[in-house]
Amino acid sequence: MQQLKTELTPEEIREQKPYEAWGLSEREYDYICSKLIGRLPNYTETGLFAVMWSEHCSYKNSKPILRKFWNDGSRVIQGPGEGAGVLDIGDDQAVVFKAESHNHPSFVEPFEGAATGVGGIIRDIFSMGAKPIASLDSLRFGELSNPKNRYLLGEIVAGIAAYGNCIGIPTVGGEIGFDAVYDGNPLVNVMCVGLMNQADLKMGRAKGTGNSIIYVGAKTGRDGIHGATFASNEFSDDKEADRSAVQVGDPFMEKLLTDACLEIIHDHSDILMGIQDMGAAGLVSSSAEMAAKAKSGVTMDLDLVPQREPGMSAYEIMLSESQERMLLCVKKGEEQTVLDIFKRYDLDAVVVGHVTEDRQYRLYQQGKLVTDIPVTSLVDDVVEHEQPKRKPARLENVQPVKTPTVKDPAETLAKLLAQPTIASKRSVFRQYDSQVQANTAVTPGSDAAVVRVRHTRKALAMTTDCNARYIYLDPYVGGQIAVSEAARNIVASGGVPIGITDCLNFGSPDDPESYWELDQSVQGIAKACQRLDTPVISGNVSMYNETDGRAIYPTPMIGMVGLIKDLDHITTQDFKQAGDVVYLIGETGNDFAGSELQKLGGELPTGQLHFDLDSETAHQRLVLDAIQSGMLQSAHDLSEGGLGVALAESIFGGQFGFNGQTTLTNAQLFSETQSRFLVSVKPADQARFEALAADQAVFLGRVTDEDAVHLTTADGRLEAVSSALKETFGGALECLMK
Repeated sequence: MQQLKTELTPEEIREQKPYEAWGLSEREYDYICSKLIGRLPNYTETGLFAVMWSEHCSYKNSKPILRKFWNDGSRVIQGPGEGAGVLDIGDDQAVVFKAESHNHPSFVEPFEGAATGVGGIIRDIFSMGAKPIASLDSLRFGELSNPKNRYLLGEIVAGIAAYGNCIGIPTVGGEIGFDAVYDGNPLVNVMCVGLMNQADLKMGRAKGTGNSIIYVGAKTGRDGIHGATFASNEFSDDKEADRSAVQVGDPFMEKLLTDACLEIIHDHSDILMGIQDMGAAGLVSSSAEMAAKAKSGVTMDLDLVPQREPGMSAYEIMLSESQERMLLCVKKGEEQTVLDIFKRYDLDAVVVGHVTEDRQYRLYQQGKLVTDIPVTSLVDDVVEHEQPKRKPARLENVQPVKTPTVKDPAETLAKLLAQPTIASKRSVFRQYDSQVQANTAVTPGSDAAVVRVRHTRKALAMTTDCNARYIYLDPYVGGQIAVSEAARNIVASGGVPIGITDCLNFGSPDDPESYWELDQSVQGIAKACQRLDTPVISGNVSMYNETDGRAIYPTPMIGMVGLIKDLDHITTQDFKQAGDVVYLIGETGNDFAGSELQKLGGELPTGQLHFDLDSETAHQRLVLDAIQSGMLQSAHDLSEGGLGVALAESIFGGQFGFNGQTTLTNAQLFSETQSRFLVSVKPADQARFEALAADQAVFLGRVTDEDAVHLTTADGRLEAVSSALKETFGGALECLMK
């Protein structure tokens, strides 16, 4: 028998306070001792409390705010609280999706951190009974003038590509933003979308006294121990010591694990009582949460857990975040059916425990009881902290932004197209396999990705969005804009927005200003979601995105899914043929606060945001009606860079030019007024479209087959060569990476 290393006694833990380094406060430790278990916890128990009470697992600081989200809606089958959210898409089918952050691990070990982020979110999807059909990402980096950021971008993209391509799930879309505030703290958010028959829905439950707990998948090692605690701390420049908190993934094993679990869910649903991914906090979180949700207890023998390293202590086994592992609850007497299936896939599958009715969490190792605490103390009794909130001083007495002077709109447009946040991301997404599974109808590069639903006329549109510069200026309005821009992307693709997931990337909750930003953003997101009928069905909170006390911009990423009711409605942003007429939907103001034009001038975001949900919903409804009536050749939402950039991007899909005129000024070509679309219409449908749009749309000009853009403005003229703009747009990011 392997001799285990000596651990601190309960009394030594009380005196030396190692739990503080694990993220558990002295006040929380005292509460656990006096109120929850009535004694001093041992070393393993203290570790379990520390990781389960971390922000990453318990959301102890963010839960009071997250309750303000809107989670209702006629399509909701499963909202927050399970592995992923589930929405009804008709025909007894459902779409399943969720997003997760892997920010801290991706800074320390960018390739593995990003890769395991992909692996973890995929497990959340198939644990619900869904086949993963697509993934997307949302990334933020510091400016590419810094060699470290170029390295991070290269490695993180390679990690996402390696895992997604190997496992056979298409990476169909995403977004990337750049700003100096992400120096030392990149954001890596990954979203996965799955499809299922509603009858196959499974939950993470350990229910039925005497039923077996079965561990399946990879062996447990010492990688990722305290990964959840690591994700609940700020960075400093000497974080090299945290490499042990980063896991290493195996996409080939994950593919086998996916197929084996889905086979059991589809063919042996009657004996599978529950299933959950071993994600953050590994075996302890999956087992304790499954028991808590079923109001049961669980007993496990840790000697039975498959281990790839000798002499692992109970503490290490329970807190390891080794990848590609799942926990199943299986009806007593039916275990062999499950074990045989996993054996066929050449995967470990071991009965490690059973469900009890006394709601206690018991762990044995080498015949000794090493943990005996109430399940509720780990999961439900976490002390929530409603932190103080304070509006940042920068948001008091905000002055309107002066309208910038734009003398040469063609030169300004070229500079904006070369900005890394706007420039083509083709050099990134060509590394991803976006068409494996053969259902991708719209690949990366348009407003939203589109994936067909096999054997139907339906499709799913999906996107990730957030403009953090807007959130920094006004978290409440910026939160509404983030949801609305995602919805515009879905609508421009022909879809009806049906729900969102999120990754709430913020600074430390201990900072009253960061906590206020989180609260305001959530309220803004909730308001827009309710108005657009897109409930929040899942999500993730990533706090402590700070390095040496410097926080990132508040960045609440929105992942949205829409339902395209007929494949004929699929629409892209590219102009389709010369002669088509082009319209701008929505009015344009002098909106330069937080804009890319403002950033081009080297300014931090300043000024006031203007946004109106009534205009937003009206314009989305108009575009969707026009698409479903067969009137639109193309549709593109206006976002970073305004009309000028949207017009250029619409040209780049083909060998086209444009000729037109507008009452807008040179500067207003780059205004970022919200709630606007650029659409093109066949001449034969012009009268019909104008009757539908009335005063919501203004004629802009025509698509030409010239290699030129001619646009007369109120105070000048934009004259540019289409192919030259396209070359600038297409090559800028690759050039910056070199």
